[in-house]
Amino acid sequence: MAVDTLAFAKHLEAAGVQREAAEAHAEALTQHILPDMATRADLEQLKHDLTVRVFGLVLGIVGVMNGILFALLRVVR
Repeated sequence: MAVDTLAFAKHLEAAGVQREAAEAHAEALTQHILPDMATRADLEQLKHDLTVRVFGLVLGIVGVMNGILFALLRVVR
């Protein structure tokens, strides 16, 4: 995510924050907050991964249930 740190600092200055503090806020934002933020692409990848996992889990459960059902059918015959 690209952030215009100069515009960010100027906006803080316009709100009454001293220039040095505004620049420090902009620097802290880019170095410590933005690198850990999830992007839209990260969220899409997570959505895909979770969909695949849930689908695999459902297939596994259906397989186990079928195995149990067929085993019970053999016992009943």
